[in-house]
Amino acid sequence: SASSNVIEEKQAPTLAELVRKYDTEKLIEFLRGEEDLQLDEDDFKILRDEKITGRDFLKATKQDFRDYGMKGGPASRLVDFAKEVKEKKLRAFSSYHSLREVLLNYGLDSDGIESIPLFTLPTYEIQDNDKHFTHCMAEILKACKTNTLWHYSTLPSTSYGTTLKKKFSMRPQYEITGEKSTGRVDYAIKETEDLICITEDKQHKVPMGYAQNIAQLESSFETNKKKRKASEAFDDDDFDYLYGIVTTGRDWHFLLYSPNQISQGSKLPYTIEFTEDALKEESEEHLALRKSVKKVLGVIVALLEDRACVGKSPTTKRARVEGYRAKKMM
Repeated sequence: SASSNVIEEKQAPTLAELVRKYDTEKLIEFLRGEEDLQLDEDDFKILRDEKITGRDFLKATKQDFRDYGMKGGPASRLVDFAKEVKEKKLRAFSSYHSLREVLLNYGLDSDGIESIPLFTLPTYEIQDNDKHFTHCMAEILKACKTNTLWHYSTLPSTSYGTTLKKKFSMRPQYEITGEKSTGRVDYAIKETEDLICITEDKQHKVPMGYAQNIAQLESSFETNKKKRKASEAFDDDDFDYLYGIVTTGRDWHFLLYSPNQISQGSKLPYTIEFTEDALKEESEEHLALRKSVKKVLGVIVALLEDRACVGKSPTTKRARVEGYRAKKMM
């Protein structure tokens, strides 16, 4: 609701408030992502050995770091960076109301979703006898029957039951902090990294839903990048991509995010029509409902399968994304 958005905007924490809560490992992961600090494993070992937490980092002086055994250069850079952290304010995802403001970062001067370039959505064929699809339909029909609100999360949670033998988790109200923005994503589907961010378009204002989802994707990308830096290195190539979903439950929009580029899966939403007539098993409305649910579910499964199977190589990821975008330009 609008009032909860206002509360979240007022309460968007500063970066220092978030860093203060970091334990030693989370602090090291955070600092690894700051390339210009030029810290090496010796520096991280000192932070680990001295059990430095986020709170300690924010209060430490250059002399403190020297006393821990750190060289003068990294000690100076850490103190300067701590000062920057204290001064940096973050923006709440819910404060992104203008799509134009967000799209300008992608070279698009428009406040309409039609200006966003298209990509080819991968699809997965859902079988009629798929037990997860059957369960999903039962939930939707039950909601229609009792005239209660069907919750859209049934579909994404069904999708990772249908897909690969990989362990995904779906996190409601998942908190993400990026370089500029912070807040809670309605749902995030994760493996070891964030893969898909789902934004509920509560106010049925699609451009605003897009703006917030893109801000969430940017922050998720930054978070994933920091996690990768902590565990593996691919030279200076950090290419990665994520998918976004903006939905009212009835209408479903799909986004593809990669650094400096945003694309959408279709100009018009994928729509799931709920009518009372759909309760009659052999009716046209029932068959149409099944078809539309299978279509949306097939896209979500395909997006998950794509991200889970693409591997870790930035070169492979780049080729995959360029392929999806190129098909729509032909």
